[in-house]
Amino acid sequence: MEEGSDMVSNVKRVVRAGVRGGAVVSALGLLVVSAGPARLEAQASKAPRVYAISAADKSQGAKAHPELLAEFGGGLTGPQASYVEQVGKRIAVQSGLSNATGDFTVTLLNSPVNNAFAIPGGYIYVTRQLTALMNNEAEMAGVLGHEVGHVAARHSAQRQKAAQRNQILGVLGSVLAGAVLGDNAFGQFGQKLFSQGSQLLTLKFSRSQELQADQLGITYLKRAGYDPRAMSSVLESLARQNALEAQLRGSTNQTPEWASTHPDPASRVRSALTYAGQGSGGTTNRDTFLTRIDGLVYGDDPKQGVVDGRKFTHPTLRFAFEAPDGFFMVNGTQAVTISGSSGKAQFSGGKLSGSLDSYITSVFAGLTESNQARITPASIEKTTVNGIPAAYGVARVQQQSGAVDVVVFAYDFGNGQAYHFLTLAQAGGAEVFTPMFRSIRRISATDAGSVKPRLLRVVTVRQGDTVRSLAAKMAYTDAAVDRFLVLNGMDANTALTPGQKVKIVTY
Repeated sequence: MEEGSDMVSNVKRVVRAGVRGGAVVSALGLLVVSAGPARLEAQASKAPRVYAISAADKSQGAKAHPELLAEFGGGLTGPQASYVEQVGKRIAVQSGLSNATGDFTVTLLNSPVNNAFAIPGGYIYVTRQLTALMNNEAEMAGVLGHEVGHVAARHSAQRQKAAQRNQILGVLGSVLAGAVLGDNAFGQFGQKLFSQGSQLLTLKFSRSQELQADQLGITYLKRAGYDPRAMSSVLESLARQNALEAQLRGSTNQTPEWASTHPDPASRVRSALTYAGQGSGGTTNRDTFLTRIDGLVYGDDPKQGVVDGRKFTHPTLRFAFEAPDGFFMVNGTQAVTISGSSGKAQFSGGKLSGSLDSYITSVFAGLTESNQARITPASIEKTTVNGIPAAYGVARVQQQSGAVDVVVFAYDFGNGQAYHFLTLAQAGGAEVFTPMFRSIRRISATDAGSVKPRLLRVVTVRQGDTVRSLAAKMAYTDAAVDRFLVLNGMDANTALTPGQKVKIVTY
């Protein structure tokens, strides 16, 4: 989370980071096509009519662009961003939207989430985290081509029309919140609580639209001279990364979220490979790609705070807290999401212009629409946590599936700045968050200075190096070998060759 985020607007937003492992509609829309593949492939293979970028598209895109940058940590600059822009424009002109590279704006986002998207007007985005997962230039071109394909085929307009929406940016609402909160006793209200506001991601596309975007991306790869099989390999990497993250957070369901409603997670990978053609070829520019992305921040950027296991530390804002045992955290640009089997929470901050009582009241007021009954706490109690003035309120909300308790626990950090937890649990279950409420504390300059970013480093394999020896250099104490293999698109049987470039993550 970043400094100076507004409380009321934050509480209305879904954490754009989602849940690691694909709780958001992640890069490439990641929906596997498994039902009626022949029909869907025939539908997807129909070449869409491509409309050139219009003045209206440019105007709408230009208006949305600053909002998207704010939502996703801002755009990076420098040689890495310039390289991504170069590749993105090269693939974008293959779409027919425009023959001029200057009509496209390609942004490398400072986000720790695997994501990519595009909006009308020639605006294309990819996060540094997804870029780090790729293993060659063709894969990056494929991802960006897929997103451009959605725009070229006007998928957003089709989905918006179906949903009777006319704005350029769609609402993810139940897509995000359903994955984060689950379908349980507090799922319905939780979706409402965590999904209001301006969800600045693209609409969820249909399975046939995702398949068509895959095929368009593959077509663009061929036109640009890239190996079209890269689309299949990057889809496979994303599937493996999502499965690994599910495993790391102890999920009993190891299937990636994007494939959870489909029986065969590999079908889309196979479809992409089939469409590309087994005997196809082209450039991948693997070594060039690896050299150019060397040094990217991997995972959380300390300027936005860092999650390390159950601990969250913000060295710039100088505070830290710990999630309850058995919960995992995801840091977003606007807030931190804390999830577990017995409850969900968000942590964010805002301006404190009055008392903590009024602050908490405003948070509760922001949870409902103007025409709905307001949620109000039974009372607001004052307390102190590690020397920080604090207050909290609890409201019980009745719904068809049962009652839920909503807690807002806020802290006065002085100088007109407050932070708060917003938690959701089944009635009587909010006590699970008490240790977290009591854990928040200020940190010293020394503690803040000790927080270092993880960086993606490209190293050259030397004689005697093994997967295990290279994985031992990774900045992780858990699953280092698995992380190394997924990061490099390898499996346990992959043999390393001296002189080969590979990626590791170090401090």
